[in-house]
Amino acid sequence: MSEIEQSIKKKIEAVGTPLKDWDISINYGIKTGLNEAFIISKEKRDELIKADPKSAEIIRPILRGRDIKKNSYEFANIYVITAYKGINKIIKKEYPAIYLHLKKYEKKLRQRGQVEGKPGKPGSNQHHWTELDNNVSLEKLDDFSKQKILYSEIVTRPQFYFDSSGRFMPEATAFLITGSNIGTLIKYLNSKTISWIFKNYYAGGGLGNGFRYKKAFMEQLCVPSEILTEVVDEKIEDEILQIYKFNNDEKRYIKSLI
Repeated sequence: MSEIEQSIKKKIEAVGTPLKDWDISINYGIKTGLNEAFIISKEKRDELIKADPKSAEIIRPILRGRDIKKNSYEFANIYVITAYKGINKIIKKEYPAIYLHLKKYEKKLRQRGQVEGKPGKPGSNQHHWTELDNNVSLEKLDDFSKQKILYSEIVTRPQFYFDSSGRFMPEATAFLITGSNIGTLIKYLNSKTISWIFKNYYAGGGLGNGFRYKKAFMEQLCVPSEILTEVVDEKIEDEILQIYKFNNDEKRYIKSLI
């Protein structure tokens, strides 16, 4: 690093707190093991609810990584059947329409590596064929239903969306951040300044024109806990530069690169 980059890094780490030390959790989204069975169109959702209104209890809208934009999203009208760990004990009785839908894919669902009934296969016997692939518990689904930041891992610019209502489930290509002060955190994460800091000091190398918000890298990113008061993008950038206590030369250097 150049002398000015070393000086900037020292101030980043003096003022900011690594995200691993924030009261937050960073996790990947729902892994189904067979998207064609668990991820459904609006038409199929409507059909299942018409056949059995109770089906609506375990069908939720889902966002993929590609659907998430900066402070927004593009909903593709797709939904996920949230067949959590243990639902196999009640699904046939409580959600018959969904059970019959999954039954059509039973052969493929049983072929997943973690499914029960595969003696001698490492990782088997972790869940029933009617359940999602990553052993999503009811507790984990509650986390998915909280306020959260959603983001895509590989991007060319910061694209974080604050799901304040907890409406959306994240798909496996999306990641989520839950915990305290995430309303403040998202303003930092969506800024050009923090994006440059991440790429330059923490991202572990670029991917062509893009970079990767890998969890292990994200946890090292030093972000101030101070609440941002500005709402206009350019003013937010200036406020962040001020919070980090960069001098004028350092501010000019960063602005020339973001």
